[in-house]
Amino acid sequence: MTDQRQMQIGEVAERTGLSLRTIRHYEEVGLVIPSARSKGGFRLYTETDVERLMVIRRMKPLDFSLEEMRDLLDITDRLAATDDPPAGEERERLRERLDSYRKVADARCETLRARLEMAEDFAATLRRRLQADARSGA
Repeated sequence: MTDQRQMQIGEVAERTGLSLRTIRHYEEVGLVIPSARSKGGFRLYTETDVERLMVIRRMKPLDFSLEEMRDLLDITDRLAATDDPPAGEERERLRERLDSYRKVADARCETLRARLEMAEDFAATLRRRLQADARSGA
């Protein structure tokens, strides 16, 4: 293990904005595994673990499934491997898969932007109606 500072789950939850329950769930499904355990059995996480949780957190609003999250994390883990880095065809295949996730994320962001624009328009319509009603009822 590296010399990274270790954090307990409460600090990780605070840093990531995820609940303790969610972090434990991600551990149960194998998306993130604490780097270590304290003598008392508490989960200990490193900055690398926090970064991994942030990737998961950013994928969630884009409706990526747990399996897609796992696949993307496997891809990024493999591309970042230093002991046996991918080369040649394998590296190219991993990069293509990573790019396909980027394209899906870009498309989903665009969909969310369009939905947000419609929601803001709707909220503005309601504000105008309330203002008009307040003027006519006064």
